[in-house]
Amino acid sequence: MTIKQFIDELGKCGGFMSLSLVKGVKIVKNMFLDEDCTVFLSFTANLVATGLRSVFADLVKRRLVDVIITTGGSIDHDIIKAYGGKYYVGSFEANDIKLHRENINRLGNIYVPNENYGLLEKVLQGILLEIYEEKKTVSIRELIYEIGRRMKPDENSFVYQAAKNSVPIFSPGFQDSALGLQVFLFNQEHELVVDATKDMKELADIVYDSKKTGAIILGGGISKHYTIASNLLRGGLDYAVQITTAQPYDGSLSGARLNEAISWGKVKEEGIISTIQGDATIIFPLLIAAVYSQLP
Repeated sequence: MTIKQFIDELGKCGGFMSLSLVKGVKIVKNMFLDEDCTVFLSFTANLVATGLRSVFADLVKRRLVDVIITTGGSIDHDIIKAYGGKYYVGSFEANDIKLHRENINRLGNIYVPNENYGLLEKVLQGILLEIYEEKKTVSIRELIYEIGRRMKPDENSFVYQAAKNSVPIFSPGFQDSALGLQVFLFNQEHELVVDATKDMKELADIVYDSKKTGAIILGGGISKHYTIASNLLRGGLDYAVQITTAQPYDGSLSGARLNEAISWGKVKEEGIISTIQGDATIIFPLLIAAVYSQLP
């Protein structure tokens, strides 16, 4: 059975999230094939700590996405992996006191040794100095681009691929990350200004200049909101697919289904949407593999 046949069979199941996934495949395929559509890819840092990092990089390499919006932690994990930092498969039921005493941080069932952040500091402090010698003020988007342009080449790095292929990465609230911490530490002896307002102008221009917009949203939080809120400027997204494990009962943005965004004008009333409840590490590779199988 091919992946396309598998997805077709899911469409015959007639129940629950299988139909949402089948619809999501169709929407993403149409987004990619629509030459008038600017495609946004939004994801959270936990997914970069997994193997999905290489899927994001491949989407950029194929020029299937036009804009990335993510958290600062995504940049951290991507750079650490590019420079050989190790991540280990662990357990959700781990002894966290024992891990703490062994200098291991737990991210779900992924173990992240503290030494990775020493590696990140060594890499970033050198890169930040190079950037500072060229310019004293940068936007967050420019900062990430300059890092990607200077970092060690890695085909599986979405930061490297984005710089190489001129795909902008926006990271609202980047200071809430190890990247933000490294900029703070750098500025103990320098004055590198990171201007977040410049990002808003650039992102607004992208939205205004787009004939249509579509979004693939993995997870929630600030990266999801920055994606859908920016599209408020043009009356909302034309296409959107969201994969989330959060629930809508508490009114959280992460759990909000995409139809809720219609009430805010962040998705068009006639927008084509699908909210898929489930683990993105399972669903997203299936979705992308199915879409790839149907592209020219």
